[in-house]
Amino acid sequence: MFRSLLLLLVVYASPLSAMTRCDAHGVWLQVLGSGGPEVNNGRASSAYLIWRDGKARILVDAGSGSMLRFEQSGANFSDLDAILLTHLHVDHTADLPSFIKASFFTARERALPVFGPTGNRLMPATVEFVRDLFGPEGAYRYLSGYLDGSESYRLEAHDVVADGKEQASILVSKEYRISAVPVHHGPVPALAYRVEIGEYVIVFSGDMNNDYHTLAGLAAGADLLVAHHAIPEHADRVARNLHMPPSVIGDIAAKAAVKKLLLSHRMRRTLGHEGESLDFIKAHYRGPVLFADDLQCVSP
Repeated sequence: MFRSLLLLLVVYASPLSAMTRCDAHGVWLQVLGSGGPEVNNGRASSAYLIWRDGKARILVDAGSGSMLRFEQSGANFSDLDAILLTHLHVDHTADLPSFIKASFFTARERALPVFGPTGNRLMPATVEFVRDLFGPEGAYRYLSGYLDGSESYRLEAHDVVADGKEQASILVSKEYRISAVPVHHGPVPALAYRVEIGEYVIVFSGDMNNDYHTLAGLAAGADLLVAHHAIPEHADRVARNLHMPPSVIGDIAAKAAVKKLLLSHRMRRTLGHEGESLDFIKAHYRGPVLFADDLQCVSP
């Protein structure tokens, strides 16, 4: 009875009922977009913020609707130290031009690195993608000053190898250690990220089906694993080629011994089936499991 009531609260709570401001102290993960590439589900597409001591430091993905959620979160674009793109599908990158345009009205003056996957015959590499958007021949060429340095800051795109199975260290500073590993997302180059910040480790699966078996190693010992829960357990073969079902999520979380699991990228085919998903996950992983909503703040 109690469990059923909890599940009803999970299923029917409005995405905007989540806490919209993270605590001003310590490290927090905030969900900007908990949905996928759908309309009529009341959720922004994939995007996340990592906060530290009241400042939004890292943006992971920039799906449609995420800029509005960014504003609602109270974040300051000038505080961002990096943008990480798991892959270049529309529901993970659509608001990137909106963020860059909006940054004109901020006080940002320092360079902003953008990391994302290399490309293939279907998708451009991240450097090419950013150039296609903002370069002198790009779709938004009037913003080319952010690439050539004539605006107040420079947008610096970097390609991260997205084939093979090797982890790569992509950003190391006094505050962070960020690494990435290729993950299998059908024919689309994709990455998972590990962010070590302060005493915490937060890992982002991005969209993947685990055919490469790389995520458990990247997530080993993480305080929080943000896993994309886009399909039910018995999804068809096409969907299963792109995404991991709940049993795989649970198996990865157990093998990695993560301390907490947050399920995001929640599509309509999984909404309302949280109990079933939880059963498949709990068959492997015994730790705490949360279902993401827009603007939700989670302590690692």
